[in-house]
Amino acid sequence: MTEAVIVQAVRSPIGRAGKGSLKDVRPDDLLAQMIDAALASIPELDPAQIDDLMTGCAQPAGIQGYNIARIAALQLGLDSVPGTTVHRYCSSSLQTTRMAFHAIKAGEGDVFISAGVESVSHFGAGKSDGMPDTKHPRFAEAMARTAANAADPDFVWSDPRTRGELPDIYIQMGDTAENVAQLKSVSRRAQDEWAVLSQNRAEAAAMRGFWETDITPVRLADGSLVTTDDGPRRGVTLEAVSAMNPVFREHGTVTAANCCPLNDGAAALVIMSDAKAAELGLTPLARIVATGVSALSPEVMGLGPVDAVSRALASARMSIGDMDIMELNEAFAAQVLPAIDEIGIDPERVNVNGGAIALGHPFGMTGARLATTAIHALQERDEQFAIETMCVAGGQGMALILERLS
Repeated sequence: MTEAVIVQAVRSPIGRAGKGSLKDVRPDDLLAQMIDAALASIPELDPAQIDDLMTGCAQPAGIQGYNIARIAALQLGLDSVPGTTVHRYCSSSLQTTRMAFHAIKAGEGDVFISAGVESVSHFGAGKSDGMPDTKHPRFAEAMARTAANAADPDFVWSDPRTRGELPDIYIQMGDTAENVAQLKSVSRRAQDEWAVLSQNRAEAAAMRGFWETDITPVRLADGSLVTTDDGPRRGVTLEAVSAMNPVFREHGTVTAANCCPLNDGAAALVIMSDAKAAELGLTPLARIVATGVSALSPEVMGLGPVDAVSRALASARMSIGDMDIMELNEAFAAQVLPAIDEIGIDPERVNVNGGAIALGHPFGMTGARLATTAIHALQERDEQFAIETMCVAGGQGMALILERLS
């Protein structure tokens, strides 16, 4: 049976949006640099053999519009390489990896690039190229309900569908985290403790030199190189994190310290059929075992990983006990903790080098970034299986299982 294997995985440093190291880099340039780096490391591959370049982007408009995947291909002189830009919010480049996996399994190609990019610096407030408000008026009542609930210190979330009401599809992500914290009784202290753990693990990984393996430098316009993430923060303590004020609800528990920041970054995976990799004499890094996607109320989207992981494991005919590590995107500590509990995995195996709270979450990049980091973590730990998963805006979850091959 044909297998889909990852033969190269690269990711840029992650910059802080609006003020960090990559704030002046165009997203199409950032994407092109990562694709170029991935292909440069595989001289055996003739770019004319690439069947498709698929790029995830959570805000594919404005400067990130016009099919950024094809723009990157043309920048690199890859005129014969098709390109498509895919949008599934935070899991956009996990979706492109899934598409490559499915295409190879279906026999519809042998070589694909699955990439992801996001530059919130270029698509932040006031930088949306004057895009109009496109919210459907049917959800006006749901949006008003969210605002009223947020102001109520005694509010505890319940599914609006049980009351015959529409959910708030446009709810801001911080409100979803507060809903999950209330629904699952996740304390402020537990969230802060996880945030500190994420920062401390990422700092420890930096001291071991792990991120030097994981990161591919980005060249700036002045010729200088960005070689490290703008995060994590060094020496983070529970005392400091506990002093932060809630940012989404006056009586809430979600702070700037226990959720991910806004970021810029790009990543790229080169995915082949195992037969093509063998033909080129390449040793694959990992095999894509299975994927899963799920949906739930957008108002508690943070719990999306639970069902997505279950679906991926069922497809692979595996159990969570077979997974050596998990890369769970840390949108909010409030959703990470109940997801870990309901998935049933040992927290010591989750985000072993820290997660998005410390490193950042450039939306379209994250799916490919998690795969890259998972592969390198398996190599460092000499382990075999990893599962990556994330919650997704709009009320979804996605998951991907990888088996390390080298």
